[in-house]
Amino acid sequence: QVQLVESGGGLVQAGGSLRLSCVASGRTSSGYGMGWFRQAPGKEREFVATINWSGRSTYYADSVKGRFTISRDDAQNTVYLQMNSLKPEDTAVYYCNASPLGSDPELRYSYDYDYWGQGTQVTVSS
Repeated sequence: QVQLVESGGGLVQAGGSLRLSCVASGRTSSGYGMGWFRQAPGKEREFVATINWSGRSTYYADSVKGRFTISRDDAQNTVYLQMNSLKPEDTAVYYCNASPLGSDPELRYSYDYDYWGQGTQVTVSS
C-alpha cells in the first residue's frame, strides 16, 4: 500500500505561482510512475502531468505545458508540481497518484493509477 498526502494548495492571483507537494508513505514511491490530476467543480477529473520512475521522462496536458513542471525526489519520497503563470481555469482540487507502471512515460489515464491522495485545493482569482 502507498499512502499519498498532498499539500501546498491555496489562493493565488492570476499570473502567480504555487508548488504542490505529495509525500508518499507506506511503501517507497521509487519505482512508481507518479502523476497529478485535477477536478474543477462540475467537471470530470482530468490529467495534468506525469513522471516516470527514473524522473527522466515527463508528460503534460496541453493546457499546462510550458507553465507546470513535475519533478520527484525519491530520497524524500516526494513528488512536486511547480505551477507558474496560473490562470483562473486552473482552479481545481489537485490529486497526486501513484502507478506501478513506472516505466511508462505517458500515464495519462485514471485507470493507470492504483493509489490516490485526498487532494489539495488550488484557487486562482482573476
